[in-house]
Amino acid sequence: MTFRSHGSLITATTETTQFVLDTTRGVPELLYIGPPLEPTDLDDLAGVLERPRAKAALDVDTPAQILPEHGSGWQGQPGLRGHRPDGSGWAPRFSPERVDFEGDRCSVRAVDTIAELAATTEFDAMPDSVRIRVRLENLGETTYQLDECTMAIPFADEAAEVVHLTGRWSHEFQITRTPLTTGALRFDNRRGRTSHDRVPAVFVTSSGATNTTGSVLGVALGWSGNTIVTVEALTSGHRVVQMGEQLSPGELQLEPGESYTSPWMEVATSAEGLNGVSQAFHRSIRTSESVPGVDRPRPVVLNTWEAVYFNHDLETLTALADAGAEVGVERFVLDDGWFRGRRDDTAGLGDWWVDEHVWPDGLGPLVDHVTGLGLEFGLWFEPEMVNRDSDLYRAHPDWVLSSPGYDPVEGRNQLVLDLGLDEVVEYLREKIHAVLSSYDISYVKWDMNRDLVHAASGSRAGTHHFMHGVYRLWDELQALHPNVEIESCASGGGRADFEILSRAARIWTSDSNDAHERQRIQQGFSLLFPPEVMGAHIGPPRSHTSGRVADLSFRIATAFFGHFGIEWNLLSTTPEERAQLAEAISLHKQHRALLHGGVVHRLDHPDPNAVAHVVVAEDRGEAMVSYAQLDLPPAAVAARLRIVGLDPDRRYVISRLPLPADRAATVANQVGWLNKEIEATGRVLATVGLQMPMLDPDHAVIIHLSAR
Repeated sequence: MTFRSHGSLITATTETTQFVLDTTRGVPELLYIGPPLEPTDLDDLAGVLERPRAKAALDVDTPAQILPEHGSGWQGQPGLRGHRPDGSGWAPRFSPERVDFEGDRCSVRAVDTIAELAATTEFDAMPDSVRIRVRLENLGETTYQLDECTMAIPFADEAAEVVHLTGRWSHEFQITRTPLTTGALRFDNRRGRTSHDRVPAVFVTSSGATNTTGSVLGVALGWSGNTIVTVEALTSGHRVVQMGEQLSPGELQLEPGESYTSPWMEVATSAEGLNGVSQAFHRSIRTSESVPGVDRPRPVVLNTWEAVYFNHDLETLTALADAGAEVGVERFVLDDGWFRGRRDDTAGLGDWWVDEHVWPDGLGPLVDHVTGLGLEFGLWFEPEMVNRDSDLYRAHPDWVLSSPGYDPVEGRNQLVLDLGLDEVVEYLREKIHAVLSSYDISYVKWDMNRDLVHAASGSRAGTHHFMHGVYRLWDELQALHPNVEIESCASGGGRADFEILSRAARIWTSDSNDAHERQRIQQGFSLLFPPEVMGAHIGPPRSHTSGRVADLSFRIATAFFGHFGIEWNLLSTTPEERAQLAEAISLHKQHRALLHGGVVHRLDHPDPNAVAHVVVAEDRGEAMVSYAQLDLPPAAVAARLRIVGLDPDRRYVISRLPLPADRAATVANQVGWLNKEIEATGRVLATVGLQMPMLDPDHAVIIHLSAR
């Protein structure tokens, strides 16, 4: 998709969607987003979109520009809030200056000579979506206090609901629907990370829209810190989604000549339900050159956390690696507990060198053993954090984000380092670089286990500069170690957004490995992210976060579609269980190219206790369906599942993927295709559907479809 000029209009067009921008007012307005128009149709837009002047209203009808202007008459939330020392410049009104095109990017510069500000709106064309950001420049000779910079996207009159993601720790990415009414629906996140409960993304839908039906506008912000998300319906009839970084009072001042660049906001639309927007976001991630590791198969992981916790012992860990290699694991990740003084979660953070008491010969014997088995070796870090009981804190208590005179609030016995300081970034870079340079390490699990509270750098709020320091540290380590993949973990899925995914090879979706919880968590995750970046592990029979017990077949089926792994003490398993794990890993590897390269369709089903989706190969020659029963169905016999995304004219061989320990096929009077292949056209499967089997709660079946 590329940008083209049409008079004062700018267009970007794909096979299914067109974005039309109007630049006449200075800061551009997204005039139209929907099915592509003919070039001659564009001249008609001004006439058909002209609105009458409402009674008892202003003499101007001000549209929602990317930065809505209070100074021009916009009566909703302004896009820009700020002022100069004398209070001026608080409601700028920009005029157009120039439009520039460069490859798949377009920029529109507008200037307010009175407020002495310039706003450059940048548009980046993705395969089926557009990314937008704003750069604000101080052209004056005095400081400009910037309080808020949020970008607005208008949405359709027929929109009736807002779909968004809520949740909490170990219960992330819960899909929530809120009716749209006049007024504002606002989600402010002040946790210093993307958060478990207020993911900066919304989907504005027509009434009753589902995964496969209805019109949807999806908007997501690429920012890993504090955020603002607003959905506003004005009495004037204007309706917008508005997003940006949440700045604390007095946090950001632009000196003369300085500028602020907002996070990227990504926009996609669909006339065929939520799936269309999700697929546009997935394609954007998959085609981004900056996403590490997406161009090679995702290695099957064995993570040590739930196997040993802090109890590191060379003999145990080498035996664990042997067991992992035996079942087909490809990457061994040593989690928390390897560094100086880290015998529990009260000490050691910040002292990033190997604990000589636990590891008298260093990590070399373990790393050599793991890599000698043909496995990659990964290591856990939590760079942003420090314990009071650490050499780093004792030497540099001034490196902590805290307000003078106040005792900082702890979380998980730890404080947050001020990564807005160059010396903190440099210290962390050198310490982590030294570890990564000393051993054959190909993977880093980057964790972040607490929210930011009262996060001041000196006397001023410091979250903005802290977040840029995190990005800087990540980028510098990646430049030093370009072949090391880095995972984003933040107490599970607390840091999951498009900006962190421009750096991270994957996201640890949740600290919960409870397959029952994971089915809903992963469904919500798929609204934004493709399965290959979704960390999904088989945990032990009893979940350590919920206490729920699940059969191995259900745990396998739940983790099967994501970046597959194990988080279970294999030394406690039986030979039969290890054989079943080996079989599951072999099946995953056999189908990994499809699972991580196909098009994801969440499937609508009348049973609220069922979760289903299908991954369809790009050429539609093959597909894999997951159907999970989380509780008893409302009827004695499950409903049919309509499977979309297939070629309607091709015939598909339908068969059950034989998961280890799966007993669904042994139940009497089951559907025939569980034990014997049948065939149907893609049209029949999409319109009539496939009868689902009778499954007990917390059981799943995986169905393989192969075109003749």
